[in-house]
Amino acid sequence: MSERRRRAAPWRGQWPVIGVVAAGGGIGAAARYGAALLWPTGDGSFPWTILAVNVVGCALMGVLMVMVTEVWPAHRLLRPFLGTGVLGGFTTFSTYAVDIQRLIDARHPAQAMACLAGTLLAALAAVRCAVTGTRALLQLRRRTV
Repeated sequence: MSERRRRAAPWRGQWPVIGVVAAGGGIGAAARYGAALLWPTGDGSFPWTILAVNVVGCALMGVLMVMVTEVWPAHRLLRPFLGTGVLGGFTTFSTYAVDIQRLIDARHPAQAMACLAGTLLAALAAVRCAVTGTRALLQLRRRTV
């Protein structure tokens, strides 16, 4: 086998994954854009919509991870599509960073720090609560069945 052929081998079979991540990312980004259109943030005001998007996206990631690792015999493309694609495109920590800079530029450093710390803590709490809540609901369901 030639050197060139050996180097290309790891990519074989990865195109479907790349495709579902791209498609999911487009869906997630469009949903985030829609949320920003529905609930716009004014210049210099606290970015509540992006905070909510990031918290909801992290909570959904917690639910998804429990479901695909503990419940469903997940198809190999499900996690890349939903997790990396849809939820990765939906959540936006780059916009979060830009929003913090905008608050600083608008001379609202306390709001900027609240956004910085609040988003991070709320996102981590959302994942943890979603994982714990999903597991508890599944346990309750198993007891009643």
